[in-house]
Amino acid sequence: MNPFHLAIPVDDLAAARQFYGAVLGCPEGRSSETWIDFDFHGHQLVVHKAPKSAIHRNPVDGDSVPVPHFGLVMDWAGWEALGNRIRHAGLAFEMEPHVRFAGKPGEQGTFFLFDPAGNALEFKAMRHPENLFTKQA
Repeated sequence: MNPFHLAIPVDDLAAARQFYGAVLGCPEGRSSETWIDFDFHGHQLVVHKAPKSAIHRNPVDGDSVPVPHFGLVMDWAGWEALGNRIRHAGLAFEMEPHVRFAGKPGEQGTFFLFDPAGNALEFKAMRHPENLFTKQA
């Protein structure tokens, strides 16, 4: 699978470096005075210094999901470990780790948090990864 490239706005590069590098454990790549590349679990995430943007919300299986957002689909053990790492760092979850779509093909563990610039991130793990794109009945 090819890695994705995503560029997002942040208003404080030092805070982004702390959050993505130290807290989430993403190795830093190239950087300049206005942007930083991170290895986001094999994908290229670039944070660019820019103003904050607005967050909207949509309902998903009883949750109020921030839009836009991005994140990763992880294996279950990795998802639990990252949730524990975030909790240990003392960060607040926007949405605590929980199971969504219980008993359905899309059953997943999910949690959301915001980076220091207000970008929403979702991390999820599928109970059955082969169902990632399976339609709900």
